[in-house]
Amino acid sequence: MLGRRQVIDSKVGPYVWLTYKEVYDSAMRMGSAMRRRGVNPGDRCGIYGSNCPEWITAMEACDSQAITYVPLYDTLGPNAVEFIINHAEVSIAFVQENKLSSILSCLPKCSSNLKTIVSFGKISDMQKKEADELGVSCFSWEEFPQLGSLDCELPPKHKTDVCTIMYTSGTTGEPKGVILTNGALVAEVLSVDQLLFLTDRVAAEEDSYFSFLPLAHVYDQVIETYCIYKGASIGFWQGDVRYLMEDIQELKPSIFCGVPRVYDRIYTGTLAKVSAGGGLKKKLFDFAYNYKLGYLEKGFPQEKAAPLLDRLVFDKTKQALGGRVRILLSGAAPLPKHVEEFLRVTSCSTLSQGYGLTESCGGCFTSIGNVYPMVGTVGVPMTTIESRLESVPEMGYDALSSVPRGEICLRGSTLFSGYHKREDLTNEVLVDGWFHTGDIGEWQPNGAMKIIDRKKNIFKLSQGEYVAVENLENVYLRCPHITSIWVYGNSFESFLVAVVVPDRQALEDWAANHNETDDFKSLCKNLKARKYILDELNSIGKTNNLRGFEMLKAVHLEPHPFDMERDLITPTFKLKRPQLLKCYKDCIDQLYSDAKGLKA
Repeated sequence: MLGRRQVIDSKVGPYVWLTYKEVYDSAMRMGSAMRRRGVNPGDRCGIYGSNCPEWITAMEACDSQAITYVPLYDTLGPNAVEFIINHAEVSIAFVQENKLSSILSCLPKCSSNLKTIVSFGKISDMQKKEADELGVSCFSWEEFPQLGSLDCELPPKHKTDVCTIMYTSGTTGEPKGVILTNGALVAEVLSVDQLLFLTDRVAAEEDSYFSFLPLAHVYDQVIETYCIYKGASIGFWQGDVRYLMEDIQELKPSIFCGVPRVYDRIYTGTLAKVSAGGGLKKKLFDFAYNYKLGYLEKGFPQEKAAPLLDRLVFDKTKQALGGRVRILLSGAAPLPKHVEEFLRVTSCSTLSQGYGLTESCGGCFTSIGNVYPMVGTVGVPMTTIESRLESVPEMGYDALSSVPRGEICLRGSTLFSGYHKREDLTNEVLVDGWFHTGDIGEWQPNGAMKIIDRKKNIFKLSQGEYVAVENLENVYLRCPHITSIWVYGNSFESFLVAVVVPDRQALEDWAANHNETDDFKSLCKNLKARKYILDELNSIGKTNNLRGFEMLKAVHLEPHPFDMERDLITPTFKLKRPQLLKCYKDCIDQLYSDAKGLKA
C-alpha cells in the first residue's frame, strides 16, 4: 500500500513497503488511542508534515473514528499553523519530527485546545518536558498505538459528517477553512473512477502512484484516496526536490500527477537531451514528433497514432518518468499549450489537464485524454458538477455573447459546505446554491472550458502558490521611495514583477549621492536606479516576513503616476488591473524575459 525509500548509512536504497493489512492495523490502533486520549467523533485532529506513510495512516485513523482531520502547513504564512490550530480548535496533532520544534514554539498560544502531540518518529525527553509544562502530552510513533487496541468499536459514519477542514489562502491574509464532507470526498473519488472507466482504464492493484504534491492540498489527497479505494500502491518521495527525478526512476509509477512547473522541467530536459544527441538524432526526433502529432490531430488515440515510432523514438522520452507511466494528470495552474502538446506526443501516455479548487473538492473540469481538440483547455465538467458562466460587465465579459465568457459558477455534490466559522465569506461566494469561483472562463464550441482571467485580485503562480496581490502591494507601499505600485504575476510563470512609480525626491537624492546626472524621466530607465528600488522593495518584503515567491524579481520604473485619464485607476484610486495590463503589457513581457535571462 505505502512505500518509502530506505536510508542505510546515509545511502538511499530501494522502496520498502507496508501492506494494506499493516496500515489498516496501525490506523485502527492509532484511532483507538485517540479515543483513549478523549478525542471523539467530530473533534479536530491536525496533521503536520510532508508526504509520508505516517501522514496517510493518521488520516485513515481519523476516518476510522469519524474525527475531522485538518492539514497544517506553513506556506500560508509565518503564523498560519498557530492560527489554524486555534481557529479549528485542534485537540490532537500528528507531527513530522522536523516540525516538532515549530509546533512546540507556538504551544504557549495554542495549549487551550491542543492537548496531545504524536511524532511521526521519535520525540526527545527535552521536547516532552517542554510540552508537559504547558499541559500537553507528547508521544513517539511507537508509543502512541500502545494506548489503543485492534478490537475497538467504530462509530457510524454519515455522508454529511465533516471529513476534513482544509485551509486555503484568504485575500485578507487569514487562511479560510474549507469544510468538506464525507459525501463530497467520496463523490469526487467515484467521479475520478468513472472518468477513467469511460476514457482510459481504471486504477488497479498493479498500478503505483508517485506521491510528492503536498497532501495538505486537496489535489493530491483525492488522487491518493482514489488509489487506496482501488488497492493501488503509493510510493513517497524523499522530500527533497534535488532527488525528485531519481525517486521517480526508482519507483517507476504508472500514475503521475504533476503541476506545470514539473512538466516544464521534463519538457526542457528532454529537448536539451535531443539537441545534445546531434543533428541526425534531432532530425529523426522532429520527423517522429510531427508524424505522430498529425495523427493525434486527426483523432487517433494515443496508442494507435504511431506505435512503431513510440517504440523506436518515444520510448526513450517515456523513461524520464520511469517508463511505466500510463496516466498523466496536470492541475493547480494552467499548463502551457506547447508543453501539453509535447507531453501528449512524447510521453506515450494519456494526459488530462484539469481545473479545480479546494472548494470543489479538487477537479471539477477535466480534459479527456484522447480528445485532442481539448488541448489548451481544462475540458468539460465532471459528472458530479454543473457549471455556468455569469457575465462580468465591469471587465467586459458577456456570458451571452457568441463567444460566452464570464465568471465560472459551480453547483453539485462535490462542493464544500462553507468556510469554517466564516458565514460572511461563505455567503459572498455561495449564492442560490452556486459557488462563484472568481475565475473567468470561455466556453469553447466543443463544450470545453478555457480559463482566461481572474475576477478577484488573487492569482496562482505556475508552482501552484496563491498570491493575494492587494496584501503585497500594501506591504510594498511601506517603502518610502515609491508612491504607487502594481504587482503582477503571470500564472505561467513562477515569480512576480511590478510597475512602480518612484518618489521623485527620493530617486533624485539617490542620483546625487551616486554621481548620476540624469533627469527624473531618464533616471527611471537607469538600470542602477531600477536595481536600487527593487532592492529597497524586497528589503521591506523581508522585514514584513513575505515568502520567497512573494518577492519581486524585476521592476519597471514609471515616471508618470497612474491616472484616470489613461483609465488606470478608479475615482477612489483603486487600481484597474485589466487596463494596467493592457497599458504595460510590453513592459511586463520584457521584465519576465529579462528576469529569466538573469536566472539562466
